[in-house]
Amino acid sequence: MCNLRDPGRHRAETGEAALVTGTAVSERFEGSDLSDRYSRQVLFPGIGRQGQERIRHSRVLLVGCGALGSVIAEILVRAGVGSITIADRDYVDETNLQRQSLFTEEDWRASLPKAVAAERRLGAINSAVRVHSVVTHVRAGTIEELIAGQDLILDGTDNFETRYLLNDASLRWNVPWVYGACVGAYGMCVAFVPRRTPCLRCLLELMPPPGSAPTCDTAGVIGPIVHLVAAMQSAEALKLLTGRTDQLNRSLVCVDLWENRYSALGLDERGRNPDCPACGRGELEFLEGRMEGQAEPMCGRNAVQISRSVPRPVDFGPIAERLAAQGPVTHNVYLLKASFGGCEVVLFRDGRAIIRGTQDIEEARGIYSKLIGD
Repeated sequence: MCNLRDPGRHRAETGEAALVTGTAVSERFEGSDLSDRYSRQVLFPGIGRQGQERIRHSRVLLVGCGALGSVIAEILVRAGVGSITIADRDYVDETNLQRQSLFTEEDWRASLPKAVAAERRLGAINSAVRVHSVVTHVRAGTIEELIAGQDLILDGTDNFETRYLLNDASLRWNVPWVYGACVGAYGMCVAFVPRRTPCLRCLLELMPPPGSAPTCDTAGVIGPIVHLVAAMQSAEALKLLTGRTDQLNRSLVCVDLWENRYSALGLDERGRNPDCPACGRGELEFLEGRMEGQAEPMCGRNAVQISRSVPRPVDFGPIAERLAAQGPVTHNVYLLKASFGGCEVVLFRDGRAIIRGTQDIEEARGIYSKLIGD
């Protein structure tokens, strides 16, 4: 039996929608024959030339560009998706480099947001793909703009609150999404198609309580399970983008690479739950923001994220001058770093902050209030 308790636009602007850092739109291969670049993919009967054309005109939203997200992004960009929007709230850390394959030591030293670093790397991999990087905490107030016009949502997140939000958004705007998660050597994957398959809350109605599931910090994670789960997610994505929904894996697939265990929970046998709060009763409470917090511990990190109820632009210059008396302060165009009380504060352009060195929400709120204000 699978255990669902897993481990876990184009101009600079801020606001409820998001902080958008840039768009990499390189010269496309207009009018050119793509058969050489994608010849091996086109030769595969499941895709063919017609499927490749569908991939080339597809639009994908990837939420989270950490371990799973970075691998998924590279696979889909190499496959020739037309457009990929990458939304991520975090920045590249040294501990990411072991498993987050898009990032380099240079990205870490420069404290680049993951979405920005991914955009740069992906643009060098395939200049025919439009890559949009969005540095934001995906929440009820930002998801609608992100999902507009997308054909597919891919889950590269590390927390259930965001996954339940993606589930609600999928149902509201009729966009399929592919769930994935991993910790240690264990991982799982499943594709959800609105009103055709059970949704996430059919399988797990209530969010697991905080701290009840292992995280990368408590159980670690190895690169092979990241790549395996990301590969499964990407395969389901290609099936959806090429219209081959008949080939979707209609199971929640669970794998433990270290213990050599493989299992699956069949969705067809389970069926949709007519009393499911989301797809059954239409109660999209995560999309309505009723389940959203302004401060939350970050899964797998000794850190707390603080978000303003209404994001607004932040000028790093005056803040850096004021905080300099407290200790070292550095900043670039994306974020500011400062130390206070044994914690590291990372402040983003929209006023959101990550307080590293504590998981105490009240302590993090206090540090934010002292250094940044309310």
